[in-house]
Formats: sequence, structure tokens, C-alpha cells
Amino acid sequence: MASPCSTAKAASTSGSSSGGPPAIDLPCSVPGLAQVDLVRGATADESAAPTLVIEVPHGADQLTHYTHTARQLRGPMPEGLFDWFCVNTDVGAWDLGGAVAEAYVRHRPAESALVVRALVPRTFIDCNRILQKPDARPLSEGGLTPGLPPYITDFGDQALLQALHARYVAVAEAAFEVVCGRGGRGLHCHTYAPRSVSIDRVDADIVKNIRAAWEPDVAETWPLRAEVDLISRDENGERLCIEGAVEDLLAAYTALGVQAVEGKAYFLHPSTRAATLSQRYPGQTLGVEVRRDKVVDAWLPFSVMQPNPTAIARFAQPLADMLAARPG
Repeated sequence: MASPCSTAKAASTSGSSSGGPPAIDLPCSVPGLAQVDLVRGATADESAAPTLVIEVPHGADQLTHYTHTARQLRGPMPEGLFDWFCVNTDVGAWDLGGAVAEAYVRHRPAESALVVRALVPRTFIDCNRILQKPDARPLSEGGLTPGLPPYITDFGDQALLQALHARYVAVAEAAFEVVCGRGGRGLHCHTYAPRSVSIDRVDADIVKNIRAAWEPDVAETWPLRAEVDLISRDENGERLCIEGAVEDLLAAYTALGVQAVEGKAYFLHPSTRAATLSQRYPGQTLGVEVRRDKVVDAWLPFSVMQPNPTAIARFAQPLADMLAARPG
């Protein structure tokens, strides 16, 4: 993928009173918080706004991401919390987003894409959540993991994490405004665990409970998820996604021998930022979940896993094809 965005200004294609195009503010990387990569096509005009934005809000998937945030916190944490980080992080999602962007600009070499990644692990705060709209339902009944986990009990830690969340959201939403605010497209990239594990809540016992759930003889009893799940509908079942995207992707993945479904695991839940963005830019966004064991070298739930580039490319190509077929 391209190097992180190093310039905060690009020019738009419309005129200005000074005779040249007015400046566009492009969000840039913030160390330890957000990575923003600008991926340009081979003939892309550097003054033109990107036409695609890809967000990876659960992109903090490396040990360095975990330790960078953990060192800033002072309160007590559940023992062995790193195990929860490993099994609950979206390993491969950042690589998937980058591969989609690269394939997209190969299709459309005169255009560019922004790829945005949260560097704060959802183990500490979830950058895809609206903190003011927590979901109180048990996870086993379709509830979501909390934005700010209840095991973060220190008030100073809570304030720090909430501030990091707000700063990340400002970066990500600026990227969507630059792209979708000008008629472009947005993609939310996620990966999920191979099986739907029945744990009612995330609390101080999460490490003990998740270890028990992934014991080999227990894990095999949980339902196996689809290899690809498209997040396209709101809580009322209304599609808010890019028109025709679901049909095209289901057909394309099926042709590759990939099991793809729509909305089996998740919908655009009102507690998520993805839902807010899909309502703000109706018909311009789509969310995707890809099963982690299909994009890593080996599925090891309590280890930091490494994405497999060949597998990543296989899942990325249909997404890039679909997006490139729909000019922004």
C-alpha cells in the first residue's frame, strides 16, 4: 500500500476566486491513533479528490498497537487481556482494505482512494461504536460488544480513551466527507472469527470466558459463519448500501467458490458509526465481514496472526470490481 498521507491539502476540480482550484483538506495519519494512506492511480491528478474511502475501525491488529495503548493506561485490567485482543481483533481487515484500494485504482488509474485505519485496539475502546448509544442486549441475543468495556474502571483511563475515540472519529469522518460528500463511495472492512461464540457479555470475566469458549472440544460446537457477510441493511431491514452491490458481490464470490451471504451476522446497528455514515450517505457505502481463518496463514485464536497476501487478494478483487464499476 502507499505510504501514509503526508499532505493535508489537495485541490478540488472546481474553480476558485483566485483562478485556481480551492484547497481540499485531506485527513492525515496521527501517530498511535490513525493511519491514513492515499492510494493513487497511475495517471491520477494530484489535485483531484479521492473517489473511494475505505475505513478499518478495528485495524489495530498488531502487538505494537496493543502495547502502545496499554502503556498509557493506569488502572487494573483483567489478567491475560491480550488473549481477548488476539481473538477479537480484525486481523487481515487492514490488508483487505489496502488490497481493495490498490485493485480499484488499477481499474480506474485516473482516480485515488483513501484508506483509514484505527490504531487503538477495540480491546480498550471500539472506534466503530457511538459511545452515547450503548447496546444493552446480551451478545447471545444479537447485542454488540461495548464501545468502552466495563473492565476499564479507572476514570482517568476512561477519559483518555474517550478522547482518543473522539480524535479518531474526527479523522475518519473527515475522510468520508472528502469522498462521499463529493459523491464517492465508502467501504467498511472487517474480519470476524470463524464461529459465533455464545458469550452473553464483555465484562471482567471475558478472558476466562473466551478461553473456555475456544477450547477445541467446545469450539467445534459453535455455528460456523459464512466466509463473507455483507452488512447492508438497517435495523428495519432497509438497504442503505450501494445499489446493486449485494447482488454483484454474491454472484462474484459464488463464482469463486466462496460462501457469501447478506446480513446473517450483523446489520447496520444504530450503536455503530457505520450505521450513521450509511444514513448520512445513503446508497454510497457498504460493510463487509470476511472470515479470519480464510485470510490468515493459520487460525490461532490466542496468537497474533499474519494475513496471507494470496488469500487477501482473492477476497479483495470482487469488492474492487464492484466499486470500480460504479463511478463516484
